[in-house]
Amino acid sequence: MAANILQWFPHTTAPFIANAPMFGFADASLATAVTKAGGFGFIGGGFDFRPESTQLLGLDTQLANARSILGLTDGSPLPLGVGFITFQPDGLIDNAIPILQKHRVGAVWLSFPQADADHLPIIKAIQKAQEIFDWDTKLFVQVGTIKAAEEALKQGVDVLVVQGTDAGGHQWVQGTSLISLLPEVRDLLSKAQDTTTAILAAGGIVDGRGCADGIVMGTRVCLASSRRHGSLLIKYQFVATSECPAPSVIKQTIVSGRDGGTSTVKSIRHDVFQSTDLFPRQYDGRAIIGVSYEDSQDGISDEEIIRRYNAAKEAGEHQRRTVWA
Repeated sequence: MAANILQWFPHTTAPFIANAPMFGFADASLATAVTKAGGFGFIGGGFDFRPESTQLLGLDTQLANARSILGLTDGSPLPLGVGFITFQPDGLIDNAIPILQKHRVGAVWLSFPQADADHLPIIKAIQKAQEIFDWDTKLFVQVGTIKAAEEALKQGVDVLVVQGTDAGGHQWVQGTSLISLLPEVRDLLSKAQDTTTAILAAGGIVDGRGCADGIVMGTRVCLASSRRHGSLLIKYQFVATSECPAPSVIKQTIVSGRDGGTSTVKSIRHDVFQSTDLFPRQYDGRAIIGVSYEDSQDGISDEEIIRRYNAAKEAGEHQRRTVWA
């Protein structure tokens, strides 16, 4: 991994595994068990940061319990973290950060802000507390889109927790699977020549059963051929290749696309617009959001969109064709 996350947390072993800070479920018992097993434990800190918050009172107690379970003295670093839900951040800086600093937690995880920029004052406050109190903690921010990842990188976080729509629990309404999102986040770091920010993957990861004997790809690859790897014959024959008969405008749309979680959408409408609505209703398709879909969102009738599609098709134009990707 690009960043030395195992060096940041020397008690952990490879591969680095953390539990999600699930509020109401991830308590001191779970977090310390994960930490003692060589992972990195997180306690769910909640979302209510008012001075009278019972969630903060409970967090203080949980952190004291964690210190006791691990046999650590007061004032020593606590090798686990706390995660907060931040859509109502009022009071977090004044009321939650002092608890984190008092217990010298090793990491702070922020997730689900109203707007990505809302995390900046929280991050700056934590960084200031680190300087004043000689407190070494790492900042984790959960992201589910490329835009959110870009904002978090600007804010100077230490770890991006990349959550795909394969995840259980709360997530981005408009997103994509981990297998699609993770490569684009890696590209962000590569383009920025960022070798210090770590990436953690979240969403649909269970155990070794997630490994397979081979892979299948359809949309994009850099060549069209086949090769033998051991006993496996891996075939490459995809849309964005010179060998594929798809129109060049469609290939270019695929190659230039980014942030598939927000630039594509699953919908039966893609077939309706081009009169290929033949599939049973338990099936839909993911495609790049194009002119016809935008027309539909603007209230244009299906009949008019189909008429526009047919007119473009007769004129030999491809801008209204559905681009499956």
